Amino acid sequence: MFSERVQTRTQNKGQIRMKVLLANPRGFCAGVNMAIECLDEAIRRVGPGIYVYHEIVHNRYVVDRFTQQGVRFVDSLEEVPHGSILLFSAHGVSPEIRRIARDRKLQTVDATCPLVTKVHLEAIRYANQGYHILLIGHEGHDEVIGTMGEAPESITLVETPEEVDSLSFLQTDKLAYLTQTTLSVDEANAVIQALRRRYPSIECPKKEDICYATTNRQEAVKSLVAKVDLLIVLGSQNSSNSRRLMEIGAQRGVPSYLIDGASEIQSQWFQDVETVLVTAGASAPEVVVQDCISHMQNQFHAEVTEVTLREEHVHFALPKELLELTAPVT
Repeated sequence: MFSERVQTRTQNKGQIRMKVLLANPRGFCAGVNMAIECLDEAIRRVGPGIYVYHEIVHNRYVVDRFTQQGVRFVDSLEEVPHGSILLFSAHGVSPEIRRIARDRKLQTVDATCPLVTKVHLEAIRYANQGYHILLIGHEGHDEVIGTMGEAPESITLVETPEEVDSLSFLQTDKLAYLTQTTLSVDEANAVIQALRRRYPSIECPKKEDICYATTNRQEAVKSLVAKVDLLIVLGSQNSSNSRRLMEIGAQRGVPSYLIDGASEIQSQWFQDVETVLVTAGASAPEVVVQDCISHMQNQFHAEVTEVTLREEHVHFALPKELLELTAPVT
């Protein structure tokens, strides 16, 4: 069962309006909230000139906002002057990156999502117990790079069920699997089923690795997409969980678009469209959602209904390193 809250912010009551279903939950998860609050607090404490390893979260609006405040996002620690303040992004980093940061005498603040940290700790535990880990995820994603860095000799990346067939391990080998937290639940399950068929004794964590928010947002889209003619997902192209939401709609034959904001909306998408589903990935801020809603109200006299399928009350505390920050000596 779900509750519906009708938002009556439209005008022109005399004409037929396009309907917009606004999915809830959507947008920021607890890990993204923590990472953004962490960077906001660091700026408040020491001012501009803070560095972040990779994007704090995978969202263009968020990154642009912090860039305008003087934050520098870097892909190499060689770009960070000795003694500077460095935040590790929500996606986590490898032990090698932490070592380089120590060598450069950087003041580090770890904004890694605790759910990603959980996967890192599981990787370390399995490796120490002599397991070889099959990590289900996408090559090149920041989270996958960080996790594999915890035990590089003991982890093999697996992206698809087809890749399971080409693995060289024996059924008698000590194997365990972990998953990237932002995967499609269906995508991960397909690989897991293939692994269990080939390796019936494979181990796994007691609690699944895919983030609660990723799961909730995917379930909301699956529940609602059959009722609509068009799906719009707010999120950046490099946001894994946002792309998964778009793919859910596309796989069900519904035209689906992943956009950063209202400026990317194209009028031809709405031809012969009566009902639109709008959602947002876990790193997309609510302000971009509301901008898109306002655009559809202004352009198409849209009538908006917010559909709530699940309440979320998860909160992560800010890292204690924030309390120890001091402005770098220049």
